[in-house]
Amino acid sequence: MLDRHSPSAPQLSPFIELDRSDWSALAPSVPAPLTETELVQLRGLGEPLDLDEVAEVYLPLSRLLNLYVGGTKALHRVTSEFLRERSESTPFVIGVAGSVAVGKSTIARLLRELLARWEHTPRVELITTDGFLFPNAELERRGLMARKGFPESYDRRALLRFVSEIKAGAAEVVAPFYSHLAYDIVPDAQITVRRPDVLIVEGLNVLQPPGPGHRLAVSDLFDFTIYVDARTSDIAHWYEERFLKLQRGAFANPNSYFHRYASLSEGEARARASEIWRSINEPNLLQNIRPTRSRASLVLRKGADHAVKSVLLRKL
Repeated sequence: MLDRHSPSAPQLSPFIELDRSDWSALAPSVPAPLTETELVQLRGLGEPLDLDEVAEVYLPLSRLLNLYVGGTKALHRVTSEFLRERSESTPFVIGVAGSVAVGKSTIARLLRELLARWEHTPRVELITTDGFLFPNAELERRGLMARKGFPESYDRRALLRFVSEIKAGAAEVVAPFYSHLAYDIVPDAQITVRRPDVLIVEGLNVLQPPGPGHRLAVSDLFDFTIYVDARTSDIAHWYEERFLKLQRGAFANPNSYFHRYASLSEGEARARASEIWRSINEPNLLQNIRPTRSRASLVLRKGADHAVKSVLLRKL
């Protein structure tokens, strides 16, 4: 009998881990789900996502999610019968979490497109938690501008209220609009969500547990959660490369909050990106984001080339 503490003892885990080849074998036999043009429109800056990865990683994931939605609808029907009441099912909510520059925004957009092509999920909406950041003026007042993206920089009550209304079945729910160009909330602008089949909520800290003195967190309202994972050194490299691409592109716009970086040399831009990573993004990843990884329903592990290498699915 093996000693449970022996190095040779089997390692117990709440997750099933599949490498990419095994996961891709689960892909449904359907024609290419996206065209190259559609993929280009969805792909994030500097992310080498291709049609092969869509077919091998994200198509089976979208089908799994679609099955979860169908199963949840079936559970709702039998529960309604048991309670002898007739009520409409509420949107299935998916949370997508991970570090800055890890590719979670692209994954969220991609899943929105793929899920909308399956039965049971024709209406899919996507919201990012950027809209629930406090406005810059409020962050400045609270001394949090240098901690933008940390949990305390978000209006967590407003985010919780928004997702609670979605899960309550409200006909229409509105969220603030965030401009990446202005790097701030846009006053009097909003995003309206109208009873979708699926709502995807994407953000850095969406898997956070309830804070001190709070009994409920937004993560408690999710039906399925995804964490996008990679080595810290790889994410740091991706962040630096993305910063350089933005510096040559979007930062050149005089209206950009980061326009002051547009005239930096490549060496200066790399040094500035490295400084921002070390002082803000890496501490947030290590202190707040990565500790929530084990709370996810599914983990996508990326290699240094930005491609998914394995998938961990929580056991039921």
